Amino acid sequence: MENLNLKDSFSEFKGLKNIDQATMMSVLEDVFRNMVIKQFGSDENFDIIINIEQGDLEMWRNRTIVADEEFENDATEIKLSDAKKIDNEYEIGEDVSDEVKLNDFGRRQILALRQNLASRILELEKDAIYNKYKDVVGQIVFGEVYQIWKKEILIRDEEGNDLILPRTEQIPSDYFNKGETIRAVVLRVEMKNNSPIIYVSRTSPVFLERLLENEVPEIFDGLITIKNIVRIPGERAKVAVESYDDRIDPVGACVGMKGARIHGIVRELGNENIDIINFTNNTELYITRSLNPAKINSIKLDNENLKADVYLEPDQVSLAIGKGGFNIKLASQITGYNIDVYRELDSSFVDDVSLDEFTDEIESWIIEEFRKVGCDTAKTVLELSVEELEKRTDLEVETIENTLNILRAEFE
Repeated sequence: MENLNLKDSFSEFKGLKNIDQATMMSVLEDVFRNMVIKQFGSDENFDIIINIEQGDLEMWRNRTIVADEEFENDATEIKLSDAKKIDNEYEIGEDVSDEVKLNDFGRRQILALRQNLASRILELEKDAIYNKYKDVVGQIVFGEVYQIWKKEILIRDEEGNDLILPRTEQIPSDYFNKGETIRAVVLRVEMKNNSPIIYVSRTSPVFLERLLENEVPEIFDGLITIKNIVRIPGERAKVAVESYDDRIDPVGACVGMKGARIHGIVRELGNENIDIINFTNNTELYITRSLNPAKINSIKLDNENLKADVYLEPDQVSLAIGKGGFNIKLASQITGYNIDVYRELDSSFVDDVSLDEFTDEIESWIIEEFRKVGCDTAKTVLELSVEELEKRTDLEVETIENTLNILRAEFE
């Protein structure tokens, strides 16, 4: 039809918008039928033929031949005299099919048709994007950084679709430049103002889970199951794994030879420390493994309130707590128990405690000041008065008093 290259239009939409041929034909037919209804009042006696491959569209109007004096409805009837102009052999009562040209509808109708078609195609495109990403929530996608804003990053996938990476879903150490390729997991898909918004995440535990599936064939094949994942993005993560095959070491398989499998994931996550834990239904053993690398002496469980009191040697407490308290926090999350740690002093520690055991409460430079004057243990410091310590060290009175309070609390 004039002024409408359907073949080129469909090729463009098929290549860029993921609209299949059957859907395109249905939309085209629906749009043209609506135009016919507006022009003629009904589309019941019209045949619309669409050939997507050739880019052709034809509309044929079927009417019954009536005598000129009986003619009433131009939409369904045609005068005998007009039918004779088409074919001189036509008789009253026969059906006549004549082609309706696009130009017969007038400029306004054609303009409205184009706008309607563009609107329908845009709507289909949005639905296709929404359905595509709704089906891959929880899967890893690749994209190119297109725009960087204060609160989010705009990413374009290989088909030109927009993905949003909010600042809250970025690892603290993440730093990207425009044009850089980025990996993330599809977090959720929402419709806002009739447009799909795709949110992706790099902090979700699911992102770490998918990375492990990609790097560890045994997980992908189902030989190793990930039971739980907890993360403090960019700092530390704990992954509980289990194997139903006794011949497979789940922890060793995840780490790989010389850490080959886990190192790539650690780099992707901004050097996030990843602890792989062998899952067990034995709660005490599970808590013990979750607090690794600390060595546990004993555990007192309160299963009703989901609490666990863990007793360790003094030099193991800082290991159990971990930098910033991350280790004990993640251990509590992955086991589901609220974990408290306690020093368990043996006979060799009853009389005194090394200052090294207070590094989680007293800054190292303060401890070093005490060492300079020969005080290596708590009691050797407590034996001296505030005045004496002020004279012998470069510490301020307030700092000395705070330190003494901490040391006294150890023996109380």
